Amino acid sequence: MDKLKQQHGNQTWLNGFLFSVGQILSLLILYFYPQALSAQQRPQYSQYVMNNYLLNPALSGIENYTDLRMGHRQQWTGLEGAPKTSFVSAHWALGDAYLWPNPLSFGEDGTDPRSRSIEQDYTASPAHHGIGFSAVSDRSGQLSMAFLDVSYAYHLQLNRRLNLAAGISTGVSRVGIDVGALVLERPGDPALSNASRKTLSPDLSLGLWLYGRRFFSGVSVQQLLPQKIVFGKENNLNEGKLVPHFFFTSGYRVALGEDFNVTPSIMAKWVSNTPISLDANLKIGLTDRFWMGGGYRSTDAFTAMAGINVSHFLNLTYSYDLTVSRLNSVSSGSHEIVLGLLLNNVYKVVCPTRMW
Repeated sequence: MDKLKQQHGNQTWLNGFLFSVGQILSLLILYFYPQALSAQQRPQYSQYVMNNYLLNPALSGIENYTDLRMGHRQQWTGLEGAPKTSFVSAHWALGDAYLWPNPLSFGEDGTDPRSRSIEQDYTASPAHHGIGFSAVSDRSGQLSMAFLDVSYAYHLQLNRRLNLAAGISTGVSRVGIDVGALVLERPGDPALSNASRKTLSPDLSLGLWLYGRRFFSGVSVQQLLPQKIVFGKENNLNEGKLVPHFFFTSGYRVALGEDFNVTPSIMAKWVSNTPISLDANLKIGLTDRFWMGGGYRSTDAFTAMAGINVSHFLNLTYSYDLTVSRLNSVSSGSHEIVLGLLLNNVYKVVCPTRMW
């Protein structure tokens, strides 16, 4: 009876959270004064399928271990002032609930979590809590942005094979501008006479994540609180705005053998007054050690990716974007590299089981 009451309470809480998330759901473009530049507000990630936590706080604590990742992205190599992004993120489950006893506990080291035998016996994780944090630094030309957030998620066990997680992250965002490095038509422009060098704003994100043995699907919104960015005190020529960014992500894994599988996935990104951006990727897994893949980002780039799970403690991934927009005349493409550490990995899982 107590268990039924607890499940009812969890469901009531989740229904309320789902309703709140349903009222809000948006990505990029920061407008400053007309003479200056516009730049994306949130960084671009090609390897979203391997680190959706950066986009959706509902993934906090989704694995049986602490997932720590450090990455760097150089976008549009060869273009002066092109975006450069660095990040570190980590998330883990609270308490001992992550030690759930099911086939994904791995009685033997190196068992492939994507094999058909494992998938046939898959059971959803028990209800548990997860927390995490992320720190992101992004610079484009004279504009720099930084985000520092902490996250929380609750993972509800809907049935024997299905989980639904709801998450929230909060923190601060910092926007800075190097006024001295701006090239102006009129040096000493009075529009910048009272300009400050940085501004701080609160940051809030929400997300939902539905996942099972072969698929995942989620929605999230970042920068939920629209914020003005004011670099001057006496005019609005150097005023911009942080706006909500919306994400939808989904994928499905198909096992083609004990040691071979493919995972097609998509990600749609939207921000008001801008076209929807669509990523379509295909990830190919070879045993539990290697993977490779490719994708296309609408009107932007083709992407090639690869990764290696060195051990139950370390993995490394890399992606290259071949620019197909007009920027290809001045850019040789984009590079992204991510180092992952699996801490407190008591089952010695070699590759992610629920983060794909």
